Amino acid sequence: MSAEGWTPDEIARRVAADIPDGSFVNLGIGRPEAVANFIPEGKELVFHSENGLLGMGPSPAANAIDLELINAGKKPVTTVPGAAFFHQADSFAMIRGGHIDVCVMGALQVSSRGDLANWSTGAPGAIPAVGGAMDLSVGAKAIFVLMTHTTKDGQPKLVEDITFPATSRGVVSRVYTELAVINIDTDGFVLRESAPGLAFGDLQARTGAPIRRP
Repeated sequence: MSAEGWTPDEIARRVAADIPDGSFVNLGIGRPEAVANFIPEGKELVFHSENGLLGMGPSPAANAIDLELINAGKKPVTTVPGAAFFHQADSFAMIRGGHIDVCVMGALQVSSRGDLANWSTGAPGAIPAVGGAMDLSVGAKAIFVLMTHTTKDGQPKLVEDITFPATSRGVVSRVYTELAVINIDTDGFVLRESAPGLAFGDLQARTGAPIRRP
């Protein structure tokens, strides 16, 4: 753990440990991609990519990169035995049909009601890039968000109400940051675990909505 809480790899490992064995899982672009590198021994997770791959493995070694084998974020990946390739339309049919158990996404903001904003700041000239996020956020059975706790200038990303364009409303059930693991229920944010040595008051000060302690 760093002085600022858990490292990105430690957070990814924490997420991987929490996903139920046997789940079909989609990983969003960016930080969530690392989750595939930290599957606990004895656990089987089947990773799905919306560009048409089921059975995605961990990131390849530098000398084993195949640029024709990529995920939806155009990052090189590996496959596991039994992996399947298929048309993108079939991949989205899996998503829209409710066949994805967990989707781990990044976010710009998450509200205390589980509203998700992760595709645009809404700023003039911002390039829309929603990708598969809208389909995944309503099609997957559970949405976990993996993100930094604040923006680069220290503004909270966990907020009372999102101010950026919504991806979906009321879909996020758990958030993982370098400072804490936070559940979201009908009454808002609930602390599940905080980084070692972090005072609750410091965590609350960096969060834009009340956090309840269990």
